[in-house]
Amino acid sequence: MAEEASPKVWFITGCSSGFGRRLVSSALARGDRVIATARKVEDIKVAPSPNLRVLQLDVTAGFEILKAKLDEAAKIWGQIDVVVNNAGVGYPALLEEGGSSLLEKQFRTNVFGLLDVTNAALPHLRASKSGTVVIVGSRSAYRTEIPGLGPYSASKAAAHTIGETLSVELAPFSIKVLIVAPGAFRTEGIYGQTFFTSNPIPAYDDLREITIQRFSSVAGSQKGDPDKAMEVVVDVVRGEGKAKGRPWPLYLALGDDADANIRQRSMNLLKHMDQWGDVIKSVNFDE
Repeated sequence: MAEEASPKVWFITGCSSGFGRRLVSSALARGDRVIATARKVEDIKVAPSPNLRVLQLDVTAGFEILKAKLDEAAKIWGQIDVVVNNAGVGYPALLEEGGSSLLEKQFRTNVFGLLDVTNAALPHLRASKSGTVVIVGSRSAYRTEIPGLGPYSASKAAAHTIGETLSVELAPFSIKVLIVAPGAFRTEGIYGQTFFTSNPIPAYDDLREITIQRFSSVAGSQKGDPDKAMEVVVDVVRGEGKAKGRPWPLYLALGDDADANIRQRSMNLLKHMDQWGDVIKSVNFDE
């Protein structure tokens, strides 16, 4: 009889609420071990388990601090098999009003923090010889034509791009990458950030008011069940359940709205290529 596979060790950021908290519970329920992190460990509300450890972590702390945290985490069970970049934030703002300073603040968590955590974890993932990097992105990377979502959508598009490149760079080490692109899910605090109004430009008064009203109406009406979503993520990482027998997916879109938005973006691009194909291909040197 074949030996049962040893439990995976998960390192998960942003576990105080939302997807992170649910992912901790899902992984523990499968018999895996979890190092759950958050800026404040007292905010991690998960049932006690001998397979759970909590660690204070701020993904914006800088690479050297994060490296020390990952090294500390790896000593708990002697390995890290799965690193999940879940910690994230959204700063809703109109792009001209928020400017580059707000965009930089947005990227500090969702992009720079993601890369710092991943890079700090990679030596340990290489050592496991079968590591996995999970990046929790968003369908907003594909549905960018929404006023107020510019900074957030840009950060998630950048996160997806980083994941795509990492999937190639890490393949020689048998490290897999999973880019999760959820649609709207009913998680806590997802619309908790106040709309940016510190630099109001009168020309945008009407658009800003409409956009703020739209944002305030979404919370609680999302169709996505975050518990089901994280069960699927664990299925994929472990190769069981709904993922059993399927090829590894670089992308994991979750939710019928994510499906619709990604298909629409793809169709828009293909339509452009069809309509402008002769022009697109007309700019080479004459032979």
